[in-house]
Amino acid sequence: MADLLTVKNLRSGYGATVVIEDISFSVPERGTVAVLGRNGVGKTTLLASLMGQTTLHSGSIVFNGKPIEKLPIYERSRIGIGVVPQTRDIFPSLTVEENLTVAERPGRWTLQRVFDLFPRLAERHRHMGNQISGGEQQMLAIGRALMGSPSLLLMDEPMEGLAPIIVDALLLAMQRLIREDALTVILVEQSAKLALEVTDRALVLNRGLVAWEGKSSALLADPDKLASLFVAH
Repeated sequence: MADLLTVKNLRSGYGATVVIEDISFSVPERGTVAVLGRNGVGKTTLLASLMGQTTLHSGSIVFNGKPIEKLPIYERSRIGIGVVPQTRDIFPSLTVEENLTVAERPGRWTLQRVFDLFPRLAERHRHMGNQISGGEQQMLAIGRALMGSPSLLLMDEPMEGLAPIIVDALLLAMQRLIREDALTVILVEQSAKLALEVTDRALVLNRGLVAWEGKSSALLADPDKLASLFVAH
């Protein structure tokens, strides 16, 4: 299967500050990758770099066979990269439905498909963005990203701070996206176990470098190895 995304020797950060030192990896079409590591090791910066929100110092990013490291954010979105930010960034003054339709692009994702994936959003489609719960806001952030009909979805800690029942609902939705919609997903998640259970492969970062790369199932089956990767070095 062809690679949808190939990253080589990526070095990036914010202005003169380098956060990502030298990262290389690839993701095949329909592949799923967990990006793991302690706080502050560069996980969010990696996603931001793929989206064009950081300063690129060197390296290349090839998406769907074309180099994109010089493309602005809106162009990356237009060619099929969607992002669910850790901060959700929904519009509080728009209704749930308006938050979704404002991001709509022609493609396989429609308002009805999002409502089918997240029935709670359908129930609250007339509520304002600031009138729904944190879990519903996370569903809305995911649904808004899907309305752009991406082929690659970047998700930054979508389970953070949510009640277990909401986490379960989001995990079921993610499994549907991965298995039924054949979406390519890069998932940053603080809970390594959750991320490894729903992805094919994993990257563990440490100080802006890849400390481990391999099958998610292998890391999940080796708790000692997993624990050692999260120890500060």
